[in-house]
Amino acid sequence: MASSASPPILPLSTAQSTASADATAPISTPAFRGFLSRLSDSIRRSLANRRPWSELIDSSAFSRPDSLADAASRVRKNLSYFRVNYLALLAVVLALSLLSHPFSLLVLLSLLAAWCFLYLFRPADPPLVILGRTFSDRETLGALVLLTILVVFLTSVGSLLISALMVGVAIVAIHGAFRVPEDLFLDDQEPGGATSGFLSFLGGAAASAGPAVGV
Repeated sequence: MASSASPPILPLSTAQSTASADATAPISTPAFRGFLSRLSDSIRRSLANRRPWSELIDSSAFSRPDSLADAASRVRKNLSYFRVNYLALLAVVLALSLLSHPFSLLVLLSLLAAWCFLYLFRPADPPLVILGRTFSDRETLGALVLLTILVVFLTSVGSLLISALMVGVAIVAIHGAFRVPEDLFLDDQEPGGATSGFLSFLGGAAASAGPAVGV
């Protein structure tokens, strides 16, 4: 008399391991989501403090400075008033420089992704394993620092970033020296509004990254 065979039970270990791996992926960690949220809030607050672009390019407000001291005084006042606009100009110059060099942009994005997913937002458990070898947080940090030095100083990325920053700073300095600041209202009630917001964003990012990278 043949006995009825029970249906085979399919193993679920693969699915469970895949689900657990997805749950601990860096992109889904609270630290990463908090970082993106703080970045978005910081950019939104900074852009809200920008001055009208019409004031920045008002042709009637430009004149040649009388002396070097006058130019330096104008630059200081304009930096205080147009700081958000100047930061936006620097960002545009950097973006245009990187977009005109796709290879450097790809290398820089890959380096940033390596920092984010291998160190800053990687969960403490499980440890990083590459090709069967387990790497501690200290070894990962050392490898990323070495990789960053090699990328920045031994490729075109470093020279591209430095040249773009120099061009941006030159534009800001020339505009600040020739823009007459007498008609500008310098708000002393909010010193460093955009700068303090950016610094608070950096502090929050460092605080959120701390528990993830602790040894």
